[in-house]
Amino acid sequence: MRDGRAMAMRRCGRWFVIWLVLLLAGCGSSGVRETSRLPPPVPDVANSVLFRALSLVGTPYRGGGNRPETGFDCSGLVGYVFSDAAGIALPRTTRALADIAAPGVPRAALAAGDLVLFRIGGNVSHVGIYVGDGRFVHAPSSGGTVRMDPIDSDYWRTKFAGGKRVAL
Repeated sequence: MRDGRAMAMRRCGRWFVIWLVLLLAGCGSSGVRETSRLPPPVPDVANSVLFRALSLVGTPYRGGGNRPETGFDCSGLVGYVFSDAAGIALPRTTRALADIAAPGVPRAALAAGDLVLFRIGGNVSHVGIYVGDGRFVHAPSSGGTVRMDPIDSDYWRTKFAGGKRVAL
Protein backbone atom coordinates (compact mmCIF):
# COMPACT_ATOMS: atom_id res chain seq x y z
CA MET A 1 0.00 0.00 0.00
CA ARG A 2 2.78 2.42 0.89
CA ASP A 3 4.61 1.72 -2.40
CA GLY A 4 1.46 2.50 -4.41
CA ARG A 5 0.92 5.78 -2.59
CA ALA A 6 4.58 6.78 -3.02
CA MET A 7 4.40 6.02 -6.74
CA ALA A 8 1.23 8.10 -7.08
CA MET A 9 2.90 11.02 -5.29
CA ARG A 10 5.93 10.86 -7.64
CA ARG A 11 3.65 10.76 -10.69
CA CYS A 12 1.64 13.69 -9.36
CA GLY A 13 4.86 15.59 -8.69
CA ARG A 14 6.07 15.05 -12.27
CA TRP A 15 2.79 16.40 -13.70
CA PHE A 16 3.02 19.40 -11.39
CA VAL A 17 6.55 20.17 -12.63
CA ILE A 18 5.44 19.83 -16.28
CA TRP A 19 2.45 22.08 -15.63
CA LEU A 20 4.65 24.65 -13.87
CA VAL A 21 7.19 24.70 -16.73
CA LEU A 22 4.41 25.20 -19.28
CA LEU A 23 2.86 27.95 -17.19
CA LEU A 24 6.16 29.78 -16.76
CA ALA A 25 7.00 29.40 -20.45
CA GLY A 26 3.91 31.45 -21.27
CA CYS A 27 4.75 34.24 -18.81
CA GLY A 28 6.99 37.19 -19.49
CA SER A 29 6.28 37.17 -23.20
CA SER A 30 6.85 40.40 -25.07
CA GLY A 31 3.87 39.73 -27.31
CA VAL A 32 6.08 38.32 -30.05
CA ARG A 33 5.93 34.58 -30.28
CA GLU A 34 9.12 32.61 -30.43
CA THR A 35 9.53 30.39 -33.47
CA SER A 36 9.38 27.23 -31.36
CA ARG A 37 6.01 28.22 -29.86
CA LEU A 38 4.16 29.04 -33.07
CA PRO A 39 1.10 26.90 -33.58
CA PRO A 40 1.56 24.81 -36.72
CA PRO A 41 -0.80 25.43 -39.62
CA VAL A 42 -3.57 22.89 -40.10
CA PRO A 43 -2.16 20.69 -42.90
CA ASP A 44 -5.43 20.22 -44.82
CA VAL A 45 -6.23 23.94 -44.74
CA ALA A 46 -2.67 24.97 -45.62
CA ASN A 47 -2.56 22.51 -48.52
CA SER A 48 -5.89 23.69 -49.89
CA VAL A 49 -4.71 27.31 -49.71
CA LEU A 50 -1.38 26.41 -51.29
CA PHE A 51 -2.86 24.52 -54.25
CA ARG A 52 -5.54 27.15 -54.90
CA ALA A 53 -2.97 29.95 -54.85
CA LEU A 54 -0.71 28.07 -57.28
CA SER A 55 -3.65 27.40 -59.61
CA LEU A 56 -4.12 31.15 -60.06
CA VAL A 57 -0.57 31.88 -61.28
CA GLY A 58 -0.93 33.69 -64.60
CA THR A 59 -4.22 35.43 -63.73
CA PRO A 60 -4.02 39.11 -64.76
CA TYR A 61 -3.46 41.87 -62.21
CA ARG A 62 -6.37 44.25 -61.75
CA GLY A 63 -6.50 47.02 -59.16
CA GLY A 64 -9.41 46.28 -56.82
CA GLY A 65 -9.82 42.83 -58.40
CA ASN A 66 -10.91 39.88 -56.31
CA ARG A 67 -12.08 37.19 -58.77
CA PRO A 68 -10.22 34.99 -61.25
CA GLU A 69 -12.59 36.03 -64.06
CA THR A 70 -11.67 39.70 -63.74
CA GLY A 71 -8.19 39.61 -62.16
CA PHE A 72 -6.67 40.31 -58.76
CA ASP A 73 -4.81 42.87 -56.76
CA CYS A 74 -2.66 41.48 -53.94
CA SER A 75 -5.22 41.56 -51.13
CA GLY A 76 -8.01 40.46 -53.46
CA LEU A 77 -5.97 37.38 -54.36
CA VAL A 78 -5.34 36.53 -50.71
CA GLY A 79 -8.98 37.03 -49.74
CA TYR A 80 -10.25 34.96 -52.67
CA VAL A 81 -7.84 32.07 -52.04
CA PHE A 82 -8.60 31.78 -48.33
CA SER A 83 -12.35 32.08 -48.89
CA ASP A 84 -12.48 29.66 -51.82
CA ALA A 85 -10.02 27.06 -50.53
CA ALA A 86 -10.64 27.15 -46.79
CA GLY A 87 -13.87 29.06 -46.13
CA ILE A 88 -11.90 31.68 -44.19
CA ALA A 89 -13.12 35.27 -44.59
CA LEU A 90 -10.28 37.78 -44.40
CA PRO A 91 -10.28 41.59 -44.46
CA ARG A 92 -10.16 43.16 -47.92
CA THR A 93 -7.19 45.51 -47.61
CA THR A 94 -3.51 44.81 -47.05
CA ARG A 95 -3.43 47.16 -44.05
CA ALA A 96 -6.36 45.32 -42.44
CA LEU A 97 -4.68 41.97 -43.15
CA ALA A 98 -1.56 43.22 -41.37
CA ASP A 99 -3.70 44.05 -38.32
CA ILE A 100 -5.55 40.73 -37.96
CA ALA A 101 -5.21 38.91 -34.68
CA ALA A 102 -3.20 35.96 -35.97
CA PRO A 103 0.19 34.74 -34.78
CA GLY A 104 3.10 36.69 -36.23
CA VAL A 105 5.63 34.59 -38.11
CA PRO A 106 9.29 35.49 -38.68
CA ARG A 107 10.79 34.68 -42.10
CA ALA A 108 12.70 31.66 -40.74
CA ALA A 109 9.48 30.03 -39.47
CA LEU A 110 7.20 30.58 -42.49
CA ALA A 111 5.10 27.59 -43.52
CA ALA A 112 2.96 26.97 -46.60
CA GLY A 113 -0.25 28.96 -46.35
CA ASP A 114 1.15 31.79 -44.21
CA LEU A 115 0.50 35.38 -45.28
CA VAL A 116 3.64 37.35 -46.12
CA LEU A 117 3.52 41.13 -45.70
CA PHE A 118 5.80 43.73 -47.25
CA ARG A 119 6.53 47.40 -46.60
CA ILE A 120 6.75 49.40 -49.77
CA GLY A 121 7.13 53.11 -49.19
CA GLY A 122 7.20 52.81 -45.40
CA ASN A 123 3.82 51.18 -44.79
CA VAL A 124 2.67 47.58 -45.12
CA SER A 125 1.20 47.75 -48.60
CA HIS A 126 1.69 44.35 -50.24
CA VAL A 127 0.65 40.82 -49.29
CA GLY A 128 1.14 37.34 -50.70
CA ILE A 129 0.83 33.69 -49.71
CA TYR A 130 3.93 31.71 -48.77
CA VAL A 131 4.09 28.41 -50.67
CA GLY A 132 7.28 26.97 -49.21
CA ASP A 133 10.82 26.53 -50.51
CA GLY A 134 11.46 30.26 -50.09
CA ARG A 135 8.73 31.32 -52.54
CA PHE A 136 5.41 33.13 -52.36
CA VAL A 137 2.46 33.74 -54.71
CA HIS A 138 1.22 37.29 -55.17
CA ALA A 139 -0.39 39.75 -57.58
CA PRO A 140 2.50 42.19 -57.95
CA SER A 141 1.59 45.16 -60.10
CA SER A 142 -0.42 46.79 -62.82
CA GLY A 143 0.18 45.16 -66.18
CA GLY A 144 1.48 41.96 -64.58
CA THR A 145 -0.01 38.63 -63.61
CA VAL A 146 -0.25 36.56 -60.44
CA ARG A 147 3.15 34.96 -60.08
CA MET A 148 5.50 33.15 -57.76
CA ASP A 149 8.66 34.94 -56.58
CA PRO A 150 11.51 34.13 -54.20
CA ILE A 151 11.03 35.86 -50.85
CA ASP A 152 14.78 36.32 -50.50
CA SER A 153 15.32 38.11 -53.81
CA ASP A 154 17.16 41.43 -53.49
CA TYR A 155 13.89 43.35 -53.80
CA TRP A 156 11.52 41.36 -51.55
CA ARG A 157 14.08 40.57 -48.82
CA THR A 158 14.49 44.26 -48.03
CA LYS A 159 10.73 44.86 -47.99
CA PHE A 160 9.66 41.89 -45.83
CA ALA A 161 7.59 43.09 -42.84
CA GLY A 162 6.54 39.72 -41.38
CA GLY A 163 4.14 36.86 -41.75
CA LYS A 164 0.77 35.89 -40.30
CA ARG A 165 -0.43 32.35 -39.65
CA VAL A 166 -4.10 32.32 -40.60
CA ALA A 167 -4.54 28.62 -41.42
CA LEU A 168 -5.00 27.49 -37.80
